[in-house]
Formats: sequence, C-alpha cells, structure tokens
Amino acid sequence: MGFERSDSLLYLASRLTKTLARALHKRAAALGFSPGQFPVLLSLWHQDGLTQRQLLDRLEVEQATLANTLARMERDGLIARKPHPKDRRAQIIELTERGRDLERVATEAAAQADAEVFAGFRLFEQELLKEYLRKAASNAKNLDPP
Repeated sequence: MGFERSDSLLYLASRLTKTLARALHKRAAALGFSPGQFPVLLSLWHQDGLTQRQLLDRLEVEQATLANTLARMERDGLIARKPHPKDRRAQIIELTERGRDLERVATEAAAQADAEVFAGFRLFEQELLKEYLRKAASNAKNLDPP
C-alpha cells in the first residue's frame, strides 16, 4: 500500500491553506490591502500606536518581512510613523484614518470567509476544529528541521 495524499493531514492542510490564501488575497485586494498586511492591521486595531518591536513580538514574522510590510502600508496610506517620545531609535506606528476605516469591512469579510468555509459544520465541530488546529500549530512550532 502506497502513500495516499488524500489521507495525509499535512497535504489536506496545505491544500486548504493555498485555497484560503487565494480567497483572502482576492477579498483583501478588493478592500485595498494585501493579506500580509492583515495581521498588522489586526494588531493595530486592537492597540494602535505600537513600535515595530512590539509588532514583532505579537506577530510571527521575520524582522525584514515586517519592515517591508510596514513600508508598503505607509506607502499605501494605511499607517503613519512618528518619533517615539523616549527612544530616538524607535518609531510609533499608528493607523491612518484610511487604516482605521478598513476595520469593519475587513473583519466582516474575514468572518464571511470563515462562514463560507465552514458552511455545513455544526458549531461544536467548528470549535473542535479550531482547538485541533491550534494544537497542531503549537506542535508544529516544536518540529526540528530534517
């Protein structure tokens, strides 16, 4: 008996991730931001006026990736940077009015995407799946590279 991709949890998760990423990209582009910017927006909607270091601590991305994302967000008018009042090396990153105005439509679009993906799932099945995905993501952090 050989390996069947359709029986592999990793294959199925990867396929789902790719499909969801394409759907998210279309929705985000229609709203005026990129999917990579969504985690930054979520963090700033939760607590505006963070430093880049604080964002790095909240997001699981590399320093260079975040720096590039912030540069694009600033170029696109989603954020503005201002000097930190106590640390000359740091900058405060704040949402612009345009960035703040995206919150409702972006979070509604994300909720709609969730509802579409999990259509036909009972609530307890959705909650179990979320719990399982969180646990798998936590386990995956501990994997050693081959």
